[in-house]
Amino acid sequence: MVKQGPRPLVICGPSGSGKSTLLKKLFKEFPDTFGFSVSHTTRKPRPGEENGIHYHFVSVEEMQAAIEKGEFIETAVFSGNMYGTSKKAVENVQHNGKVCVLDIEIEGVKQIRNSERLNPLLVFVNPPSIEELERRLRGRQTETEESLQKRLNTARIEIEYGTTPGNFDVVVQNNTLTQAYDDLRDFIVRELETQQSQGINVSLNRVFDE
Repeated sequence: MVKQGPRPLVICGPSGSGKSTLLKKLFKEFPDTFGFSVSHTTRKPRPGEENGIHYHFVSVEEMQAAIEKGEFIETAVFSGNMYGTSKKAVENVQHNGKVCVLDIEIEGVKQIRNSERLNPLLVFVNPPSIEELERRLRGRQTETEESLQKRLNTARIEIEYGTTPGNFDVVVQNNTLTQAYDDLRDFIVRELETQQSQGINVSLNRVFDE
């Protein structure tokens, strides 16, 4: 039997839940372990975002054509924009022998959570409260009032699904960044050590802060 690569890591949570900050810390501590799956989106780039690094920014027509060709593992519509994870994006990371990280929406999770082909690890990042989430989103100053309310309404639905037992392998409660990161790291390290014991080659070399 051909050995499978390391299981992809799917991380999900409302906008403002702290996913990006947690992932940055994870990539910094384990620089050889993880690789990002770069998603496609039809939304416009935000200031500082680069095409091919943060997202593949494409037109609605390009996205729809690729979906029809079967190039995507999962797709979703969020706040009026299309998002998706392409098969090629995941394969590019796996070919380098790394754990592919997918930062995707709830609808995408529903599409791939039972995928035998991917067999992903599913992590939900839960914010302290809707009130704290609103404070964080307002602090970004990137939203109109209308788009902010849409995000908060979506967040309520996401939190209900994300905290329902059985939908995710682990729920990381992000009340404080330090505790949330410790919980996330401990879960991932345990899982990867289990995979190593099964003969799957994955690096767990750490870089410690001075």
